[in-house]
Amino acid sequence: MDNVASQDLTIIKASLNILIVDDEANIRKTLMICLETLGHRSTAVGSVRDAVAEAARQVFDLAFVDLRLGVEDGMDLIPSLLQAQPALSIVVITAYASIATAVEAMRRGAADYIPKPFTPDQVSLVVQRIAAVRSMEQRIAALQEDLRRLHPEASFDSHHPPMLRALDLARQAAPTEAIVLLRGPSGTGKSVLARAIHEWSRRKDKPMGVVACASLSPELLESELFGHVKGAFTGAVRDNRGRVAACEGGTLFLDEIGDLPLPIQPKLLRFLQDREYERVGDAVPRKADVRILAATNADLAAAVKEGRFREDLFYRFNVFPIDLPPLRERTEDIEALATRMLEFFGAQNHKFLRGFSDEAVQAIKSYTWPGNLRELRNVIERAAILCASDIVGIEHLPEALAPRPQAVRLGDPVGLDAIEEAHIRRVLASTKSLQEAADILGIDQATLWRKRKQYGI
Repeated sequence: MDNVASQDLTIIKASLNILIVDDEANIRKTLMICLETLGHRSTAVGSVRDAVAEAARQVFDLAFVDLRLGVEDGMDLIPSLLQAQPALSIVVITAYASIATAVEAMRRGAADYIPKPFTPDQVSLVVQRIAAVRSMEQRIAALQEDLRRLHPEASFDSHHPPMLRALDLARQAAPTEAIVLLRGPSGTGKSVLARAIHEWSRRKDKPMGVVACASLSPELLESELFGHVKGAFTGAVRDNRGRVAACEGGTLFLDEIGDLPLPIQPKLLRFLQDREYERVGDAVPRKADVRILAATNADLAAAVKEGRFREDLFYRFNVFPIDLPPLRERTEDIEALATRMLEFFGAQNHKFLRGFSDEAVQAIKSYTWPGNLRELRNVIERAAILCASDIVGIEHLPEALAPRPQAVRLGDPVGLDAIEEAHIRRVLASTKSLQEAADILGIDQATLWRKRKQYGI
């Protein structure tokens, strides 16, 4: 409760920059005193021209606009202010308040209105309401940005023709109600693309749910999908509405649909055909408006032949298949993907990482990546953590990508350059900065930089 109270207080005390547009000097002065008492900044003008000029000079959070500005109509000012500042909240103030006036002001883009004469409490209430809405919008925007940053592989830039085709098909399918089946090996980004399809669709403002078909028993999976009523089975101590109902109006993503148990397949088929289902333990039929997306790394046609997947359900899912290529085939994209992930994990670990050494790039591009994007993400995150300089070298990559040559030891029949290179590599790998490494080696940073370039470190 203390946290909630603290958040509410933050909203109330948030300082707004407010524009006051009124042709009466006393009203402007009263409003300015009232707003400044509440802790807000304000600018007051008396004409449409001055209001437009101020909106061009500075950014406002809120504007109080009088509808009668001498011979000018404040109603006409609303679209002009919003054109200059689309995020601006406008509150109409008028001595001629009526339902028709309020409706017209809202139609033109006003957020609220207060009648004259107004009290300081009325002004405070409307400002607090606007501040609360703006604070919530900012929090949502920040959360969306955080979510985006949690998925560095969620970039859809590509130069690989099959991947470009997959993305083009996804964008074409997104605005429709078609069931989309994403096919490809594990780790190729099927779930990331499914979420993108939802975001590109008309349902983006509604919920998106995910059900991993391979992770639950048949009984639990049916309950997870369609819900259950209290007492339907042992452990069902309360009603559960299920993912289908929770995603009403939105999207449900069924991951690894090839692992869907046979007993549930006819029930899912019925839902796909009629949008109708029943909760476990309840005979009452229910309906839901939910779009289905699915993904699989299995050959569903082969599963049909083997009797593990219903043929009629297969054809329902196979309306709009999209194939995602494995990472090993995307040779044009691997370096760019790795660089983008390195930027992300560098920032996450508070490091400035400029890129990869030539040897590291070659190792990354020549590896077959059996784990696809998921494996690449793990490798780059590990390298970002291990790297003590600003360049990720081959020594920061796993042994599978870059088998290490046998360590050079004093007395081995090798040249001095090989011994120097091995020693510099060991020192760089064990220190946190170039300066620290240079100090241990007894050279300056410029010399160390040249040595690293010479040996491709």
